[in-house]
Amino acid sequence: MRIHFIIHEHFEPPGAYEAWARKHCHTITYSRVYLGEPVPQDIEEIDFLIVMGGPQDPSTTTEQCPYFDTRAEQVIISKAIEAGKAVLGICLGSQLIGEALGARYDHSPEREIGKFPVTLTDIGLKHPLFCHFGKTLDVGHWHNDMPGLTSDAQILAYSEGCPRQIVAYGDLVFGFQCHMELTKTVVAMLIENDEQPEDAKSRFVEDPDVLINHDYDEMNQKLHEFLDKLESYYKSKH
Repeated sequence: MRIHFIIHEHFEPPGAYEAWARKHCHTITYSRVYLGEPVPQDIEEIDFLIVMGGPQDPSTTTEQCPYFDTRAEQVIISKAIEAGKAVLGICLGSQLIGEALGARYDHSPEREIGKFPVTLTDIGLKHPLFCHFGKTLDVGHWHNDMPGLTSDAQILAYSEGCPRQIVAYGDLVFGFQCHMELTKTVVAMLIENDEQPEDAKSRFVEDPDVLINHDYDEMNQKLHEFLDKLESYYKSKH
């Protein structure tokens, strides 16, 4: 499989997504936009497009962040969806998927930074790619916003602080507001580069010493099982 990552910041790497791709010896390419690398112009040589998170939001302009081109990213996302590719968005990436489909992102009711449970909806529990998550699953969070919903989008999971944690935009298109890719290494990078003001803390924000000591293995394993299922389903469609 040919997997392409769009990465917005060095401190928000693909983590467990990349570990899965390497474990299966998939072909991996990158658009590290923070280094000035362009996003793809076409989707021909890509099977999975995975758009990572970042401190930007879909309304961030190139004047505000010269290396982040929200329009260019939405264009390639749209091309991938129209071509029947698998498309995954994480945090900012999930919001960009919604925007590419005409659904405006929104602010989440609560800021979430830490490891907190998500609850699957009835649709999520019955979904063949997510049923192994169980009713609830502890996952990573690091966000203020959430993706918009198209008329046919399905919410698969929510949390106490955010009503849109996992969204299905199609059979092969999913937005994860939560961060199931987190590992201790990734969390350490996020903590080091966090620019959130101290007074912005909420009831769903954990202290750095708590964050760094969580066990993220089960969450990563559940993510890998989802990716295995998604890969099999993609191959069955192509």
